Amino acid sequence: MDVVVIGGHGKIARRLLGLLIERGHGARGVIRNPDHAADLESLGAEPFICDLETEELTDAVAGADAVVFAAGAGPGSEPERKKTVDLGGAVKLIEACRANEISRYVMVSSINADHPGDWPEQMRPYFEAKAAADAELEKAGLAHTIVRPGSLSDEPGTAMVSAAPDSPYGVIPRDDVALVLAEVLEADNTIGKSFDVVSGETPVKAAVAAR
Repeated sequence: MDVVVIGGHGKIARRLLGLLIERGHGARGVIRNPDHAADLESLGAEPFICDLETEELTDAVAGADAVVFAAGAGPGSEPERKKTVDLGGAVKLIEACRANEISRYVMVSSINADHPGDWPEQMRPYFEAKAAADAELEKAGLAHTIVRPGSLSDEPGTAMVSAAPDSPYGVIPRDDVALVLAEVLEADNTIGKSFDVVSGETPVKAAVAAR
């Protein structure tokens, strides 16, 4: 399949793009900074330059079979930017999917995003934006999956996770998040599902198959 990853230069996105290429899929990464294009090309992925905040995504996803929203404003950004990127960008991608008749949409959310009120005030805007984005996707009528990783680490992946609709807070390497996303894209049983994923004791393929 041909997959477009929004936020294509992010740490999870680059890992995912590499996995998609390894598995024989087409992989396109949407990035804002042209200087990052060579990083994607080195993986075998196609870069597409587009500023998520100021441009539409219709052309960026044209011809794709599936999309992954892996963009984020980042931990140091202002609350308003979390609305324009984490929420607004996700909604733009829904609109671009409709315009291109793309059904498959995988969202990279965050553990406990469905409980934004549980977070400290300074973190709440991020989780409120994520919760709103997830809600927009759930009602969009697309073949969606929402993956909510725990706290992210750069430790080497183990390919062993725990995936459940509502998990205790935990940590997961970005390697393993990318692997989960690659499996989800190939697993129709995850359509219409939302689940948390943290490090655990179940092989990724089996954990995804059980959702």
